[in-house]
Amino acid sequence: MNKVTVIIPMHNSSKHIKECVDSVINQTYRNLEIIVVDDKSEDNSVEIVENINDNRIRIIRLKQNVGASGARNKGIEEACRRLYLFFRFRWLLGIRQDRKAGKIY
Repeated sequence: MNKVTVIIPMHNSSKHIKECVDSVINQTYRNLEIIVVDDKSEDNSVEIVENINDNRIRIIRLKQNVGASGARNKGIEEACRRLYLFFRFRWLLGIRQDRKAGKIY
């Protein structure tokens, strides 16, 4: 199965980021790379993500605030795969893998 890269730009996202990342890592589709791009947060968003124990998560810290589109673009540059999904820090992922058909919904 193809590896999917999930790109999550975040900026001062401490209220929602753990639930967001948890919704990605708890999917039945396990072949994921999760890139969280910190867009110069001033809260404890980075520390929250660092405390999530999953080796598929990679955090990229930007040195200056570039906005959501700039953070997404940085995630694309860093992605290991061509198949990727953009994800907002307030979203929860509800896709699942159909094991028989090998399809992602």
